Amino acid sequence: MATQADVRRIALSLPGAEEGTDRFAFSVMNKGKSKGFAWVWQERLEPKKAPVPNPGVLAVRVANNAQKDLILSSDPRKFFTEPHYNGFPAVLVRLKEVTVADLRVLLEEGWRCQAPKELTRTRTGDGR
Repeated sequence: MATQADVRRIALSLPGAEEGTDRFAFSVMNKGKSKGFAWVWQERLEPKKAPVPNPGVLAVRVANNAQKDLILSSDPRKFFTEPHYNGFPAVLVRLKEVTVADLRVLLEEGWRCQAPKELTRTRTGDGR
């Protein structure tokens, strides 16, 4: 089982990662813009009402929709989506269902999708 403390520890260990000030979210600067790679899911509990943060679910950026589909089909207990994310390359992750090792892989991949090449090179040595 992973926690928000695990999310914070892993995310902030990635080069250039920053935590948001207005909500539980992590980003990296790329070409002068803050690019989010993980954030708390804003769940809509009632139609036409504002969504509220669900601290048990993390949205994580993925490379593309094919990767998203692959992750979603791998384990529906861990990963899901909702209509708001249709066509957007991110998966929703139930923290209580994933291991810290699972979480690390997801966050590193999310970061890699958003980080500038010069930072990804420092992480992998080859820019991939």
